[in-house]
Amino acid sequence: MDLPELATRLVAEARATDERRLLVLHGSRDACETAASRALDAAGLDRVALLSERDTLDATTRRPPTRSGDLLGETYDATVVDCHDACQPNALGRAAGTVDGGGLLVLLAPPLSEWPDRRDGFDESLAVPPFGLDDVTGVFRRRLVRTLRAHPGVAIAAVTDTDGGVTATIERDGLTDPAPRLATTTGPVEPPAGAAFPAAAYDACLTRDQADAVAACEHLRDPPEAVVLTADRGRGKSSAIGLAAGALALDGRDVLVAAPGYRNASEVFARARELLATVGTDAEWDDEDHTLATDEGRVRFAGPPDAAEAVADPDAATAPDVLLVDEAASLPVRLLERFLTGVPVAFATTVHGYEGAGRGFDVRFRGRLADSDYEVTDCTLDDPIRYAGGDPVEVWSFRALMLGARPPVDDLVADATPGTATYERLDPATLAAPGEEWRLAEAFGLLVLAHYRTEPDDLARLLDAPNVAVRALTHDGHPVAVALLAREGGLPAERRARMYEGERVRGNMLPDVLTTQLRDEAAADPVGVRVLRIATHHAVRSEGLGSRLLREVADEFGPDGSEGADGADRGDTDPPEPRWPAEPVDYLGVGYGATPELLRFWRRNDFRTVHLSTTRNDTSGEYSALMMRPLTEAGATLHDRSADWFARRIGSVLGDPLQDAAPDVVRATLRAADATVPLDLTDREWRTVAAAAYGPGMYAPAPRPFRRLALHDLLGGSAAGLSDTAERLLVRKACQARPWEEVAEELDFVSRRACMRAFGDACVALVDAYGTEAAREEAARYEDG
Repeated sequence: MDLPELATRLVAEARATDERRLLVLHGSRDACETAASRALDAAGLDRVALLSERDTLDATTRRPPTRSGDLLGETYDATVVDCHDACQPNALGRAAGTVDGGGLLVLLAPPLSEWPDRRDGFDESLAVPPFGLDDVTGVFRRRLVRTLRAHPGVAIAAVTDTDGGVTATIERDGLTDPAPRLATTTGPVEPPAGAAFPAAAYDACLTRDQADAVAACEHLRDPPEAVVLTADRGRGKSSAIGLAAGALALDGRDVLVAAPGYRNASEVFARARELLATVGTDAEWDDEDHTLATDEGRVRFAGPPDAAEAVADPDAATAPDVLLVDEAASLPVRLLERFLTGVPVAFATTVHGYEGAGRGFDVRFRGRLADSDYEVTDCTLDDPIRYAGGDPVEVWSFRALMLGARPPVDDLVADATPGTATYERLDPATLAAPGEEWRLAEAFGLLVLAHYRTEPDDLARLLDAPNVAVRALTHDGHPVAVALLAREGGLPAERRARMYEGERVRGNMLPDVLTTQLRDEAAADPVGVRVLRIATHHAVRSEGLGSRLLREVADEFGPDGSEGADGADRGDTDPPEPRWPAEPVDYLGVGYGATPELLRFWRRNDFRTVHLSTTRNDTSGEYSALMMRPLTEAGATLHDRSADWFARRIGSVLGDPLQDAAPDVVRATLRAADATVPLDLTDREWRTVAAAAYGPGMYAPAPRPFRRLALHDLLGGSAAGLSDTAERLLVRKACQARPWEEVAEELDFVSRRACMRAFGDACVALVDAYGTEAAREEAARYEDG
């Protein structure tokens, strides 16, 4: 059988079953492109997408692999992925999702026997300084090749250039000879009895599952209702909420669609526009504002932080009538919670996928939704729309990219405690070895669960990046807590100088920020280990396992790293070279979206604040905290000067770019800093504060001393003994200089005057705790009077 015949038979089999097939062509790039063209022509596949840096294949559309996200929501008869320049896991996952039932996914690769040991453009992104390209391993691709050679529905052909052209040697035909599928009845899906949405919304549904999802969204017409739509990729959930959005707009509703980016929500708007056109309603599309408006209602887009602001006050004129959140699993739980204000809301989430994992949504958010005032309607979409269930390409992609990775089942780890768990160094090559993949799936599944946006690229980074390592606590061999670590710093003077002058260095977050933003040219000299992610199994969360893991990591990388925390013997588990060089580690670091709870967790584990970002994360809407835990004298020196600089500048930063930072975030950030603001007030400034506290003095003519006192107390451990409300008042007024009326309303004071009196009472406590002789003399004047 030659290649054209093989391609024809693969497509015929795929069409007969409404499945897809995968064809791997490996060899030189030119030979692979020629062979792919012949295969596609022979199979009669016309609508072809190409992910490649070269435009040498006749295709309907071409994108470089770095722009594979542009294909989301589009479908083709065939998608060709050229892996010669770079094998990007995200691109593989996205490409698989673009192929229709009856179609072909085609991978063009170097010779498979050589591929894992070749370095490419994606590997360059993993070669984080001071490591080079030769330090990157090939574990991900070695495992990828193994899955290609083992999975049903995957054909493999070696192609070579010969004098007569290109020769293809079929190594694996990929034919599954499936049993015939039962014929299914196609046609419009009947709307449910008494449906409020127009029949056209149900006529547009392709499966009963999709129609049920649209029907569930009818509940959004009445608050307080919440709908949760869950599905694997390709089940039509975005189309379902798009049809619901159009129907709600026809009903006169103002519908707000939130997603990580407009591209993620484009399918929602496409389906809404189609529905409005079908029922003959004129709709005006504003491409700049991403708004679809009719005479009755409208559908508009907002990023997640803006959407949270829009629903913050359901009675406000700008609040929507309905909120639809697409790709909800790609958003952090603490942001999702901000949507629960009483506005009817639907959450559409992918259970497994490269935008995020629904398991984190299910485990960490669903309980909070259940405890809210919402009536919750659940709907699961199981039936694939673009291809049949059990499709071999979907099964392959789930295994190869670990889209179905799950933590251990609860019963296996329910008895784990910090005292019984074992600290382990997880070697990537061992995790990915045949027979050991269950450990990789469990460890990666924990990391997926802990982070709202884990992608296939992260799997390759875990397995191959020379600056990344994994540590875990295990119970009977199963991971109960996992830390993903990254080595930073230790950069030569020439590189540090270029960083100081503006050059960005990948993978060195703390040294980069400390150098480029905070102007410390020596910051990238000490070696650090940053905690990229830390995850604890949900069945044993809040038992202290995360803290135990961090203690073990600190002990391992500290000066006396031969034994683990609590005297646990590490055994012969030295990490493999060159993943971790033998040089000492000076500090542990971490950076994350700051919340009071997380700040308290890291503070309890001896991490201290050195920076709070001045811009919010576009997805989470939070400011990022950077923290350090020194392990050596060099690390302590870096921490001390960074913390001192933080204390010197935080007052002016809070009064300008951080004016809107939440008071409790500011309080927790300051509490976690190991630095002080000197009480350098002059006698006149002390008299000004004391007069405002005890007498007729005022804050407005001289805010500086009030700010210095507030920061000194908040950074120094609250010797003044202020209440939580008083501290929030000091943050908002003295540190962030917010107007009295705004502060009074936010902190629930009955009036502006009451807020000012409370501010004066807080100043009394500050003067009593820290006041000088001048301050006490000033206070005594009014006490005596």
